[in-house]
Amino acid sequence: MTKAVLGIIGGSGIYDLPGLTDLREERIASPWGEPSDALRIGRIGGTKIVFLPRHGRGHAIPPSEINYRANIDVLKRAGVTDLVSLSACGSYRSELYPGLFVLIDQFVDRTVKRESSFFGRGCVAHVSFGHPVGPRLQQRLADAAKAEDIAFVKGGTLVAMEGPQFSSLAESLTYKSLGYDLIGMTAMPEAKLAREAEITYATVGMVTDYDCWHEDHGAVDVATVVKVLHGNAETAKRLVARLAADFPPEREPCPAGSHNALDNAIITAPEYRDAALLAKLDAVAGRVLKAA
Repeated sequence: MTKAVLGIIGGSGIYDLPGLTDLREERIASPWGEPSDALRIGRIGGTKIVFLPRHGRGHAIPPSEINYRANIDVLKRAGVTDLVSLSACGSYRSELYPGLFVLIDQFVDRTVKRESSFFGRGCVAHVSFGHPVGPRLQQRLADAAKAEDIAFVKGGTLVAMEGPQFSSLAESLTYKSLGYDLIGMTAMPEAKLAREAEITYATVGMVTDYDCWHEDHGAVDVATVVKVLHGNAETAKRLVARLAADFPPEREPCPAGSHNALDNAIITAPEYRDAALLAKLDAVAGRVLKAA
């Protein structure tokens, strides 16, 4: 069995994770470039935690310039098996109000400027992504939220936009009419890359606003978001602490197949694989490449 290591990616407003014992910072080199920040590695109870602020401390990196590949790669190198993403988002449903947490289980990718795969020319792979979120990890988040009396909804679809601008009214009304529940700027390609790296992924959508569709609320702006962020951040830290306290010591197989997503994904014949790309894939795909 593989030792479980819980990774946490902090979104807007979450640049640190208090309460970690045996805390140390580590900068891990990645062949994919510079990650958002140093990793903060410690423990909550018996669970090893690896924390990374997605936008860097001080929120210096915009959504389109985050090096998602380097972030997932260094988390993999640090041994992360299960990854929880904490992300601020807008809501397309009146009942999904600011301050509510939504345990998202589906995504629609509308980003256009980001590198969305570790694989490419010289080593082509296609992973299954029908169910992007690990059901067991999502249920553990739900159990932790119940235990901490945190208001949440289990299930929902988030559309990931490029940003950094917020939506136009036409975009907002279109996404609402299509039945999407939430909108954010960072879930993609993060979830796709986690699946390629065989890391079980789940995301907590922390609702901050109603985008700009709601007739009784003004268009979203940074001031609106920041008002809600602080409360959400404190609640998220309680959620993570409870999740970690109850986390299993060994990695659980994922019903969505994230723990062995690469078993039948690489299609390039061994004799045609590019050595330079294979070297960069040592952490992400080392398990299957060594067996080839």
